[in-house]
Amino acid sequence: MPICDIHDINGKKVDELKLPETLFNGKVNAMALHQAVVMYQANQRQGNASSKGRAEVSGGGKKPWAQKGTGRARSGSSRSPLWKGGGVTFGPEPRDFTYQVPRKVKSVALKASLNSKLNDQDLVCVDQLMVDSAKTKDFIKVLKGLKLEGKILAIVDAVEEKFSKISRNVSSFCMMRSSDVTGYDILRYKKILITKSAFKDLLKRIQ
Repeated sequence: MPICDIHDINGKKVDELKLPETLFNGKVNAMALHQAVVMYQANQRQGNASSKGRAEVSGGGKKPWAQKGTGRARSGSSRSPLWKGGGVTFGPEPRDFTYQVPRKVKSVALKASLNSKLNDQDLVCVDQLMVDSAKTKDFIKVLKGLKLEGKILAIVDAVEEKFSKISRNVSSFCMMRSSDVTGYDILRYKKILITKSAFKDLLKRIQ
């Protein structure tokens, strides 16, 4: 049975959390993970790229020259896409890129992302995330004590205001609730810091 070590805030092992072998077997479902990541990225697109067609460009109401007799190609408007300053042919229009994948695919992707972090030993579980000091430099010492470097995502069951204040000055650190985190969020960060209670909440979500 897979076991996840639980540390205190100083990095000392204090307990163990037994993980279900059916969920944490080390296998990563790359297909479900890819579908979920593409979906989350598509849903973040603003989709506000826009261009004007020949009917939307201001001006161009007068025919530039006579249809015949000038020796030039016939033309009906100076706002033709063939002319400089004219409209755009088949240009981008504002659109909505959002779509959804089945809920089961999201759950499988979340499980796969957790397995990936456990395989790479990039997941650190703590009994509770509490810092007595209200100084950011002391919080950075805690991260170093837990051997956490690079982009770090902390997953908690509830966000405390005091902890949020001392961590917001660390640009590479982000904190999310276990009820909101997705497989895409876990993959975006190099290290995952999770509390024991938040881990149990995630186990309920992926079962």
